[in-house]
Amino acid sequence: MSGPHLPFFEEGMARWPFGPPHAGVALDLVGTPPAPDELRALVNERWGALPRLGRVLVAPTGARTGPAWWAGRHRWAVCEDHEPARHVRSEDGTLEDGVRDWFDDPFPAGRPPWNLHLLRGTSDGGFSLLLRMHHSLLDGRSVTTLLRALLDGCRPPDAAASLAAPGDRRRTARAAEWAGGPPGMLTSGRPVPMPDQGVREPAFTVVRLPSDALRAAREAVPDRRATTNEVFLAVVSGVLRSRLTLPGPRRADDDRPGSPKVWLSVPVDERPADRGAYLGNAFANIRVPAPVALPDASARLAAVTGLLTTATRGRDRVGKLVEGAFTALPGATQTLLRRKFFLPAYAPAACSYVHLRDRGETLAGRPVRSVTAIPMVPPAGTVTFALGGCTGGHTLSVATNAGSGDAGILAGAFVGELERLADRTRHAAGTV
Repeated sequence: MSGPHLPFFEEGMARWPFGPPHAGVALDLVGTPPAPDELRALVNERWGALPRLGRVLVAPTGARTGPAWWAGRHRWAVCEDHEPARHVRSEDGTLEDGVRDWFDDPFPAGRPPWNLHLLRGTSDGGFSLLLRMHHSLLDGRSVTTLLRALLDGCRPPDAAASLAAPGDRRRTARAAEWAGGPPGMLTSGRPVPMPDQGVREPAFTVVRLPSDALRAAREAVPDRRATTNEVFLAVVSGVLRSRLTLPGPRRADDDRPGSPKVWLSVPVDERPADRGAYLGNAFANIRVPAPVALPDASARLAAVTGLLTTATRGRDRVGKLVEGAFTALPGATQTLLRRKFFLPAYAPAACSYVHLRDRGETLAGRPVRSVTAIPMVPPAGTVTFALGGCTGGHTLSVATNAGSGDAGILAGAFVGELERLADRTRHAAGTV
């Protein structure tokens, strides 16, 4: 039975033009993997009552190039014989194997578009749990809510709370006024050249960040301790600056007054405090300026302090009208997005941060070692940096859609920038 049309963001992701709109979060754990049947029983126990996981994506009728496709909208339908345990996959591969294969691996038609992969291929005494999904179904906060529910000491999410959408009252964010406030919807900025190493195709890589460097980087600004997210944005800004200041014809005049800004796209969870258990998509992409003109790493960290301000308020009428107009004409919206909003000049980099909240550090006694976020294939010529965090540390994922070697190059540049920022604290403390 078909249900309601997809809302604005979900319709846009269902029509994602750069590859299958798949994303996910993985837990890396220590110890012997659980038996597949043990994991299936746990999934049925903890996720069995959640209606969102039983939804099927129904595409508009007609050919993908025909008028019915461009004018029609996707719908959600209910899978009558849904059982979460049927979505558990047990495989011998590694997380990298799974991500490499998933860019082009569609979910079966007529089934809810998600799987939980038990990946037993690690060689360092551990295994991974990868929850991958069609991004129209779930966002990153939803995925971490589900994964946390599998861990020891946690309870199943409340079914009613999982359906309680934020509605008009949202936690909203905007760029701080001192940084110029938010840009206009049609405002573009400066593109950032990617390394363009290798054949042009989507690429993905993961690195574990040195915990001592991240701790030291948070102390790099005198008189205050930076948040992990502020360090994240500052280090990404340093990576982009390094791409802009390469010698040769691509060199950028960073200090010229009036130079176009480099915009970072930052997804912000819009759930108010009383709707944190909602499963679905409840986020907005906010653009903030990257301080690429500043040559000093600690100055860049100071510049991103308080860059995003948040408040819970009702949605304004203009926003509702714009969203309604875009949703009513999905084909025209997609054309506009591709010609304007997906260009590198609009936002050459996205920065996403997911982390396990509150309780939960073991799965049947097996400790969680790290959390890895896997983003969608980004727009051509751009990069997505995704930070995953838990008490065990942080990992950085980098996804690109340019040269096949670009993800690895930019991940290495991130680690180098993080170490340079940490060295400021180490030198001040006399430990280097």
